Amino acid sequence: MDTRELHRDALVIDSHNDSIAASVSGGCGLGGPPTRHAGTGTIAQLRGAFPGRPEGARTQLDLQRMRDGGVDAAFFAVCVTRAWNNHAAYALDGFGILMAEMAADDRFRIARTAGDITAAKRDGAVAAILALEDSDGLERSLNILTALHALGLRSVGITHNPVSWAAAGADEPACGGLTSHGVALVRELNRLGILVDVSHLNDAGFWDVIAQTDRPLIASHSNCRALCSHPRNLDDRQIEAVAATGGLVAITFVPKFVSAAEPNLDRLLDHVDHAIAVAGPEHVGLGSDFDGGGTVIPHAGEYPALTAGMAARGHDEQAIRGVLGLNHLRVFRAVCG
Repeated sequence: MDTRELHRDALVIDSHNDSIAASVSGGCGLGGPPTRHAGTGTIAQLRGAFPGRPEGARTQLDLQRMRDGGVDAAFFAVCVTRAWNNHAAYALDGFGILMAEMAADDRFRIARTAGDITAAKRDGAVAAILALEDSDGLERSLNILTALHALGLRSVGITHNPVSWAAAGADEPACGGLTSHGVALVRELNRLGILVDVSHLNDAGFWDVIAQTDRPLIASHSNCRALCSHPRNLDDRQIEAVAATGGLVAITFVPKFVSAAEPNLDRLLDHVDHAIAVAGPEHVGLGSDFDGGGTVIPHAGEYPALTAGMAARGHDEQAIRGVLGLNHLRVFRAVCG
């Protein structure tokens, strides 16, 4: 198997990055120089520079690195947890920054449907899916959700690690599950056709989402608790439950979710293997968490190493194409159209 040719030909979708905020805090652009207003908005005022990031340093995922690594589409998340009572403004600022980047480069497009993703691949462009990490960005208003859906929002993480208005995150294992607002939110996400992302939920919240959803779910950046006992990872019952909805678990590149002792590519591939063994190859994807801690793979330009690694472990072409992106495309089409 020529893995370089396979990777070039395959549809590659990454279901989580934090590159918008990182580009602001690093003073760099995702497609080139920073957009005109990138340093003056809500993210810039509330976050400032990331600790340890040199001014002007490139993000792990940008337009050129996506093209170099054969990444055809990525979920660009805005995590609003640290927005300190400015959650909706923070989310809108991030999405506006991304849209300004797209206005400056016609190789960069928002994808609202599965057809938009495949069309971008056909045209040699890169597709961006708008994602909200932590539903507090909606300020408890389902009307804001409707407006963001019209803007192009297609994935919502119910919470981040702490407690939100909708549910408790992985940092709060003893708290309850979905609140009444969280139940209404999951139902409205299903109705509108927006992906429900269960990464970051505590176990009680996870099982409440399973009970409420009537659409396929994603875990956009979570690994296997059987291999690495971290509360952000999913146990085998949870992986099976996500698969039973028709959804998928996307393996992430964050070292502490890969291995406490040896977080490297081989251990990352162990998680891919385990998720496939538990759920089947059609229910596994990849969600790097680039620019949010996903450093086992250095940057998006190194994505072909995953294809080579899966092939070396004996996965066939169909399974590899599924994990790289076709599984995400199927779920996206089922939920978003």
